[in-house]
Amino acid sequence: MKELSLHILDIMMNSVEAGAHLVQLNLIEDLDKDLYTIEIIDDGKGMSVELVKNVLDPFVTTRTTRKVGLGLSLFQTAAQLCGGDISIESELGKGTQVRAWFIHSHIDRAPLGDITSALMAILLAENPIDLVYRHILGKKKFIFDSRDVKAELGGEIPFSHPQVRDWIMETLREGETDLKMETD
Repeated sequence: MKELSLHILDIMMNSVEAGAHLVQLNLIEDLDKDLYTIEIIDDGKGMSVELVKNVLDPFVTTRTTRKVGLGLSLFQTAAQLCGGDISIESELGKGTQVRAWFIHSHIDRAPLGDITSALMAILLAENPIDLVYRHILGKKKFIFDSRDVKAELGGEIPFSHPQVRDWIMETLREGETDLKMETD
């Protein structure tokens, strides 16, 4: 995949399919340590110890529609090509944490890409979930918590309402733009 946001979307969709009610996405760009970390944490059904051991094998999948599961193995390859790796922690009934890290300045590190569209795909999914998105760049941070938006809307108006959808997209785009501008 040419953008990290596509890897992130793939893993968050796995969280949705695993019955998660809450997904946390943390992007941490530590410029002092030259480290780019992506953490995706969910409260879904989790995985058995045996599945965690084998889940990075592209021929291991829980899906019934196909016999390969390339998402995590491709993500691991992307990280390893940039001096990083991936770790997966999971517990049945409690959820899963996927953590990938890259050398920030590595020439082969894919760009983040359209993270706003990836987040919107999760927020507007058929089975909507709560999403906490944190992007830390150096000493600056941007945080979006869908639970705050729901509370403000009073639970009456769905995220798919055109004005709400547009407001969320603009908030995410502005947050990312402001974050980048403040560190330049």
